[in-house]
Amino acid sequence: MESSVGREVCASEGREMIDLADERQLNVNELDGNMEPYVGMEFESEDAAMAYYDAYAKRVGFIIRVGNCHRGQDGSVINRRFLCNKEGFRVNNKTKMLEVRKPRKITREGCKAMIMVKKEKSGKWVIAKLETKHSHPLGLPASKDCRRSIQARPQDEKDKKIKELTAELNRANQQLAKCREQLEMVLKDIERHTNDLTKSVQNVVEKVKDVEAKK
Repeated sequence: MESSVGREVCASEGREMIDLADERQLNVNELDGNMEPYVGMEFESEDAAMAYYDAYAKRVGFIIRVGNCHRGQDGSVINRRFLCNKEGFRVNNKTKMLEVRKPRKITREGCKAMIMVKKEKSGKWVIAKLETKHSHPLGLPASKDCRRSIQARPQDEKDKKIKELTAELNRANQQLAKCREQLEMVLKDIERHTNDLTKSVQNVVEKVKDVEAKK
């Protein structure tokens, strides 16, 4: 079941979404960006869908940005939006209005071009929604921003880091539990040895007393 992702979904904005299933199949080798995207286009993975849309964007003349996603009950991503990087509008921070700084170039123009891919039961990823029209002229300027058209996935990187730290913490806790168990065994051995030694000393003392009493 599909559900909206924050502010990205608004049917009343006139977005030309295509929601009908398309049964056309496409060979993976053809997904090189030369094909126009369509609803029903299949990919082997989320990364393959991203790579295709990035190649398509470079050919057409825009930069993509990785949008929000939905996750299943097991925490895995089940759908993802790939957007034009001019999607949305810049949010002005009123607390910094008095600061004197060089104005930044406007990069958000409310463009609605995007694809939304979802994971099927078969494990393949399929374009479920798309918008091909842009609200701005197409064409990539010669800037370093365009040498890497896919912008970073900060949330995914955070999730990955959290999982790594959690796994490391679990390993440390397991190691600590083993050390505690070994320490308890050593302490029990020491206690047993101490008790045996005490009994031996007591026996020696008793024997000495018996010898002295017989004199």
